[in-house]
Amino acid sequence: MAKQPHATPLLDQLESGPWPSFVTGLKRLAKDKDYVVDLLGHLEHSYKTRKGYWKGGTVGVLGYGGGVIPRFTEIKDEKGEPKFKDAAEFHTLRIMPAPGMHYDTETLRKFCDIWEKYGSGLIALHGQTGDIMLQGCTTENVQPAWDEINQMGFDMGGAGPSVRTGMSCVGAARCEQSCYDEAKAHQMVVNRFLDDIHRPALPYKFKFKFSGCGNDCMNAIQRSDMAIIGTWRDNMKTDDALGKKWFAKHGMNELINDIVSMCPTRALQVKETKDVRKDAHISAVALNDSQSLEVDNKDCVRCMHCINVMTGALGPGKDKGATILVGGHGHLKIGATLGTVIVPFMSLKQEEDYEKLVELGQTIIDFFAENALEHERTGEMIERIGLANFLEGIDVDVDANMVNCPRSNPYVNTGGWDEEVARINAKKAAA
Repeated sequence: MAKQPHATPLLDQLESGPWPSFVTGLKRLAKDKDYVVDLLGHLEHSYKTRKGYWKGGTVGVLGYGGGVIPRFTEIKDEKGEPKFKDAAEFHTLRIMPAPGMHYDTETLRKFCDIWEKYGSGLIALHGQTGDIMLQGCTTENVQPAWDEINQMGFDMGGAGPSVRTGMSCVGAARCEQSCYDEAKAHQMVVNRFLDDIHRPALPYKFKFKFSGCGNDCMNAIQRSDMAIIGTWRDNMKTDDALGKKWFAKHGMNELINDIVSMCPTRALQVKETKDVRKDAHISAVALNDSQSLEVDNKDCVRCMHCINVMTGALGPGKDKGATILVGGHGHLKIGATLGTVIVPFMSLKQEEDYEKLVELGQTIIDFFAENALEHERTGEMIERIGLANFLEGIDVDVDANMVNCPRSNPYVNTGGWDEEVARINAKKAAA
């Protein structure tokens, strides 16, 4: 017979809204699990007192220094025993997903069966770091649950001051906007930094995220210490047949209001076909027999908006690669920051190109490990020591694309520029 449920008037209110509630899911699990019955009681107590009662501790699995998030209750009864005994421990296992987060239904069913057997039944796909979050497990069941998950071919994700689990978009597997092989880059980075994922030894966390184009479906620019964003450096591709088909369906008003006027750099113009410029950086897609949409590619910032709206008629160019940004993270000491461009364009076509990307990641992590303060993210370290010192430390030349904001003063002292140019040229010649 199932355990008698606790009264949960505050949690019950969360079921009264128009959207599905996690409370309903927990109550469904509680019909067969005493563990979840006490979890609901524990949560109701937290809502009533407006205080969190989970504390950390030390829980792990053999051979790993991280990956399990320990949670022990601080709610005690009069005798000093846990008030909600069946939910006194609520550990979370972080499991590394496949690149692109591809699963078949058999795999998902195995996860459900294992967690139904050893845990609460709660699974989050996916956590903020990208892991499969198996939430709610006792200390006794952590190791046997992990053993069965490991036998499926999955590995433990990162936790603590380590290289965290990487995330990559579905990318080249299904998306026509993809500009490099995200899964390949993701896999090579994981293989290189596996020890740093499993055995925390950094000042703080370090995250890689891989997005195949400027849409940045992984939110890599704002949520990762090293973001690899797909881009291209030649002219945008065009398809006249698809352009005419789109225009015939949507018309001029939609073209102007939803595409041309939305371009952040005004790189798009509607022109008579005969008036389209013949410059090398200009491309155009036909709208009808007499009009075309002109694209000034030197002004294009690869924001992807026009490509998203006119998919197929416009598309990424052929010379594809990635822009590398470093230092993005959510708010901490200096507030939320976006990544700073470190490499404006890196070609990712050959095997050695991907190896170069991994080596850059290794260089940045080594510098971070040696120079960051405890509990300091990469972006905060760069803010503290200065971008110029960071670039010198990782042996990357300064580039105009790294500018955070334009100068307010148009005058600049050019003294010493010739010597600097000579130094840079000598450095390149030596390389």
